[in-house]
Amino acid sequence: MKLTVWTYEGPPHVGAMRVATAMKGLHYVLHAPQGDTYADLLFTMIERRNHRPPVSYTTFQARDLGADTATLFKASCQDAVDRFQPEAIIVGASCTAELIQDDPAGLAETMGLSIPVIPLELPSYSRKENFGADETFYQIVKTLAQPQERTARVTCNILGPTALGFRARDDVEELTGLLSEMGINVNVVAPLNATPSDIARLPAAHFNVLLSPETGEAAARFLEKNHNQPFTKVVPIGVGATRDFIKEVVAITGKSVAVDESRLRMPWWSRSVDSTYLTGKRVFIFGDGTHVAAHARIARDEMGFEVVGMGCYNREMARPIRALAKEYGVDALITDDYLEVEAAIEALSPEMILGTQMERHIGKRLGIPCAVISAPVHVQDFPARYSPQVGFEGANVIFDTLIHPLVMGLEEHLLTMFRDDFEFHDDAGASHHGGKAKAKVEETVDVPAEPQGDNVIWLSDAERELKKIPFFVRGKARRNTETFALEKGLHEISLDTLYEAKAHYAR
Repeated sequence: MKLTVWTYEGPPHVGAMRVATAMKGLHYVLHAPQGDTYADLLFTMIERRNHRPPVSYTTFQARDLGADTATLFKASCQDAVDRFQPEAIIVGASCTAELIQDDPAGLAETMGLSIPVIPLELPSYSRKENFGADETFYQIVKTLAQPQERTARVTCNILGPTALGFRARDDVEELTGLLSEMGINVNVVAPLNATPSDIARLPAAHFNVLLSPETGEAAARFLEKNHNQPFTKVVPIGVGATRDFIKEVVAITGKSVAVDESRLRMPWWSRSVDSTYLTGKRVFIFGDGTHVAAHARIARDEMGFEVVGMGCYNREMARPIRALAKEYGVDALITDDYLEVEAAIEALSPEMILGTQMERHIGKRLGIPCAVISAPVHVQDFPARYSPQVGFEGANVIFDTLIHPLVMGLEEHLLTMFRDDFEFHDDAGASHHGGKAKAKVEETVDVPAEPQGDNVIWLSDAERELKKIPFFVRGKARRNTETFALEKGLHEISLDTLYEAKAHYAR
């Protein structure tokens, strides 16, 4: 563990909370000190859930460490069972409580509770949030799933979607509709909105659809090995992946299907006149492994972009992302340090970023448009509207997600280009607000300070000219010009220097 301003993943007990919060009739008793209850905010403020997570904390304090914190944990367990009357409980410790080694699992077992108690052993100092969610769901399935006869009709389970998942709510709805078109009913969706009783019914399905490998693969492999349920390997994000997913389901079930693609607009729109000027734009992709792999394919094969870099923060997906990056001819960046990601983006100077909430901030700092395609995300990425990522409608949504930042960026660039124009400068005011065009008042320019070391100073005329360069290459133009100036021994960049650098790099 390390302290940082931003983090892609929390500790593993947050992953366990994502599973518990997604389910119904399940309660999580977390041995944690006062102050470790911050995770409530993730669900109520960011995901906008209308109820608190089903989590009880022991919230021991410093003075309790000299007494019996084990008794405090037992009391919290009994209180949670009496108050909430869940069908089952999961018990575990936060990263801080792990240090006092109270063994919540053993303590809960000695209580003789009348409901299933599922212990969690989550190594807080070596693993992270997605592992915690995956391991928690696996332990729940391992404990509660019961052998039983298959359903009369062909059915499947959808595994992996949790609370705080990226568009999980809408992905489940879209995927359920797609499977229904194929004549396949959904037996159970888990953990999202599932109860412990639903988990017991998982083996009744004929196969499993693994929607979120980061949080459902361990459970899918368990069901395959112990209940003879195959699971799908393709996540249907994008047009090509959705078609491959349909073929995979056909191979598993033996059903002959014809899926309606009439709602699909992405292929034509991405080839249309309005979109072709975006072809060849250089993109950098970073996020969880599943969404990075899906969007790399979409960016290159379905949108006509050039993938210049990719990576993921969850080390469990490092191997497949490295292999994929090799196919794309780029180096994979596997890190959970957002500063490393920012340095890589700055060095590559892409024209667009596909990433997480962190990359959105990086893009703002660097002046590069960013589309959010993966968790972790902020409140604006839990929209009220229907906005799936999977299936054919998901492909339409992704088209909008990827195109709009570039289009709006181009519009911003045009406004910047004409900023000195009589009608478009900053003081003119918005026409739809009744603003009147005014003559622009020239600002006085301070004399620049003496340069220090290898630093160079941009003179005002060169700075103004630089702003006329399109946003998606402006950063590269600035760095190339500064490099050129330093090589020539110049410490000030004038308009002439800017043009000379442009001619130099154009050769």
